[in-house]
Amino acid sequence: MSKVILAIGLMVFFAHFLSLQFRRTNIPDVLVLMLVGILIGPLLGWMTPADFGRVGPLIAAIALVVILFEGGTTLNIGVLAKALTATGMLAINCFILSTLIITLFGFYVLELGILPAVFLGVILGSTAASVVIPLAGALDMAEKPATVVVLESAFTDVLSIVAVFALIQIHTQGEVEAGHLVGSILSAMVFAVVIGVAGGIGWLVVLGKVRDFPNTISSTLAYVFIVYGFTELLGFSGAIAALALGVALTNAERFGLHHIPSIDRKIVPLNEIDLMFYREAVFLLKTYFFVYLGISIRFGDVKIALVALAMVLVIYVMRVVLVRYIVKKDESYTLKDAAYTSMLAPKGLASAVLATLPVKYGVAGGEMIRDVTFMVVLISITITALLVMALPLPAVRRFYGLVLGKSKDI
Repeated sequence: MSKVILAIGLMVFFAHFLSLQFRRTNIPDVLVLMLVGILIGPLLGWMTPADFGRVGPLIAAIALVVILFEGGTTLNIGVLAKALTATGMLAINCFILSTLIITLFGFYVLELGILPAVFLGVILGSTAASVVIPLAGALDMAEKPATVVVLESAFTDVLSIVAVFALIQIHTQGEVEAGHLVGSILSAMVFAVVIGVAGGIGWLVVLGKVRDFPNTISSTLAYVFIVYGFTELLGFSGAIAALALGVALTNAERFGLHHIPSIDRKIVPLNEIDLMFYREAVFLLKTYFFVYLGISIRFGDVKIALVALAMVLVIYVMRVVLVRYIVKKDESYTLKDAAYTSMLAPKGLASAVLATLPVKYGVAGGEMIRDVTFMVVLISITITALLVMALPLPAVRRFYGLVLGKSKDI
C-alpha cells in the first residue's frame, strides 16, 4: 500500500511537469504517462494492477465520467447544433469502417472465428473520449472541430458498448434481433441525453439552496455521479448523460432554462471556481488513468504487436480519407483543425474494459482479443501523440495540406 501512495504522489508532480512540457514542446502528456505505467509495470515489475485492487478499475471509470462532464461544459450549444451533421458522418462512418477493417484482420490474419473477429472489431471501433477530450482542449482547436471530435468519441463509445453486449447475447443465446439492436443503440443515446438535460434542470432548481451549505464545491461533481449511475441502472449510456449534463449547465441561458419559475436567474450554474475545480479533478484523474492503463497493458508475442500496428496504420489512413471527404468544403476547418481531426482516433478506456468481456464469457480466442486490444490501445495513442508532435514541421504540414485538400495554413 505504501508504494502505491508514494507512486501516486510522484505521478502528480511529474504530470504537472509534463503539462508544462506539452505547451512548450507539443509532446502529449498522456503518452508519457502511459509509458511510465509500462515502465513501472510490465517492464520493471514494480507495480501490477493487483496493487490497486478494485479501486483501480473504479477510478478509471470515474475518470471517464469526469472527463466527459468537463468536456460537456466546454461545448457551446450554437456550435453544437452546427456540428451534429459532421459528427454523425464522422462517428458512424469511422465506427463502421474501423470495425470492418479490424474484423477482417482478426479473421484472415489472426485466424479468429467470425464471431470473435467481430468482437475484436466492435471493441476497437470507437475512439477514446478519455484521450481525445484532454488533447482537443490542449491543442487549441476551433470550436466546431473540437466539438465534433468530442461528440464523436462519446457516441462511438456507446456504439461499441451496445454492440459488444449484443454479441455477448448472440454468443450466449444464439441470436439477436437487428431491430432490437438498433433500438438499443438509439435509446441508449437519446434517453441518456434526455436524462442528462432533465438532470441539469433539476440541479438548477436546487442549486441555490445547495450553495447555502458549507463545503459544496464538489456537490455538482457528486450530482454528476448520481446522474451517471442512475442512467446506467436504467440501461442507457451514463457517459452520454454526463456529457449532456455538462452541456445543459453551461448553456442554461441558451436553452432558456432560466425562464423556468423555480430556477433563480441569479444563479450561475458553473462559476470560475467550479470550473477550476473540475479542471483540477480531470488533471488528477487523467494522470492516474493513463499510468494505470500502462501498468495494465499485456505484452504478447511479436506477431500480435505487428498485427496491431498494421491495424492502426490502416485505420489512420482510412480516417484521413474520411476526414478529407467531410471537411474539404467546410471553411470552419483550417488545415490544423482538419489534420488534428484525422489524428484523433486513439483507443482507450472503453476498449480496454470491453476487451476483458470475451474472456469472462468464454468466447473462443478471448485471450488474443484482450492482448491485441491492449496493444492497439498502446500503439494508437503513441501514433496519435507522434502525429500531434510532428504537425508543426513544414513537410508534415504540406503533406496534410495535400491529402486533406486544405490550402489554408495553420
